[in-house]
Amino acid sequence: MIKRLLTTSALALIVAQPALADYWSDAAADLKGATIRGITESTPPSNYVRDVLAPQFEDATGIKVELETTSWDQMFDKAIKDMEAGSGIYDFVYIEQDIIYSYLARDFLVDITAMLKEHPELNAPDFDMGAFTTFIDNFRGENGDVFGIPMEAFIKVYLYRKDLFEDPEEMAAFKEQYGYELQPATTFEQWKDIADFFTRPGEQLWGTTVQASTGHVASFYEFFESIAPTFGVYDWGIDLDAGGASVSNGGTMNSDTAKEALAFWIGLLDDAPPEATASTWDEVASTFAAGRAAQGWVYGENAAWIATDPEKSNVVGKVGVTLPPVADGVMEDAEAGEGYIGYYDGGAFGIPHSSRNKEAALLWLEYIGQPSIQADWAVAGSRVVQTATYDDPKVKAQDEKADGYYSLMRDKGYLFKGAPEYPFHAQIRETVAPFIYEAIIGQLTAEEALDKAAAATDAELERLGYLSN
Repeated sequence: MIKRLLTTSALALIVAQPALADYWSDAAADLKGATIRGITESTPPSNYVRDVLAPQFEDATGIKVELETTSWDQMFDKAIKDMEAGSGIYDFVYIEQDIIYSYLARDFLVDITAMLKEHPELNAPDFDMGAFTTFIDNFRGENGDVFGIPMEAFIKVYLYRKDLFEDPEEMAAFKEQYGYELQPATTFEQWKDIADFFTRPGEQLWGTTVQASTGHVASFYEFFESIAPTFGVYDWGIDLDAGGASVSNGGTMNSDTAKEALAFWIGLLDDAPPEATASTWDEVASTFAAGRAAQGWVYGENAAWIATDPEKSNVVGKVGVTLPPVADGVMEDAEAGEGYIGYYDGGAFGIPHSSRNKEAALLWLEYIGQPSIQADWAVAGSRVVQTATYDDPKVKAQDEKADGYYSLMRDKGYLFKGAPEYPFHAQIRETVAPFIYEAIIGQLTAEEALDKAAAATDAELERLGYLSN
């Protein structure tokens, strides 16, 4: 899920050299003076689009891009209402990986593959869908056509404070107290020990972040897309073929394993800073960047600026990046393609059917899909959507500063997975999230919360027509 922070970094102000300027001018000859409007979440990658790529595109084509960057909630609300009403306010919209299946089911989006075939005069020579990583497959319809051009992709990683973990005094004290070496956790017991050890409120230091907002679906996402999979509970614990979410119906949402995972996660609040129960992905990143946590699950789009930007981060040069801990058998599941260890997040820009400037929007999506503009964007926003970007010297240099974050995504990204392909994504999220909130504030135990969530999920799936008695 997709989440995020602040304004474009100084790195984002590096202007990538526009490619094939004559082509863009010629292709847009009949579209000069047009204005296309889009909406996206305010994130490092999106802010780079607004501040750098949009002005470049206008210079190259004469087409003005007005990009509204707003909160995650407002982004979805405004885009969906516009597409439902067919009002044509937005010519392109951000499509998060986890919502694409709902948009396709409701026929909101233009088939980009088909539109390129219908308009050969608008096929940019420097645009190739084959240049993208397999992340583009998340935005294909049942016919294999592409309905969104990826603009960001990243994994949710385990960040830790190398200066603390590698401090000789801390290492000696930890070993004396726990009987083993201080190093990034590979088990949940180790994560909890490390969290307990570094929780020092008097020093404004806590042992772990927790994305546990009690009024925002960010907490639902952290549990079901980051924590539960590491215990071996996949796809939110829903198995439609078996009969639903409840164990009694063949699901695993309220399995003993899921309950153990939720109890572990809720228990981490004892070692989390006080802002944890008001934290979405944005606040988690801010907490870690402020030096208030020793470790945490952090969305990768924030990894580079946390590790490298002294104007925003207090822990520059002190950030370690690695894979999260997993239960026995989970890594083997992931290696075999039968499970996953965490969330592969990201999104694309797509063109609504209601757009009044489809041809101009198509040119814009091709422009941001050029290989030549990817590296600076990757450095600014910790996102990679094309395979060759990893080999760019700028990205390699940033990779070294960010403790190998980009290399980790390149080499181990296959262990992560996007949201399950549920057209009922939003309905089930809204059904289940309140039970997670109640568990966070202690009104329900982990066991009670998941029993109620699983029963409510089965009822909602039946109401929606996905299950039958």
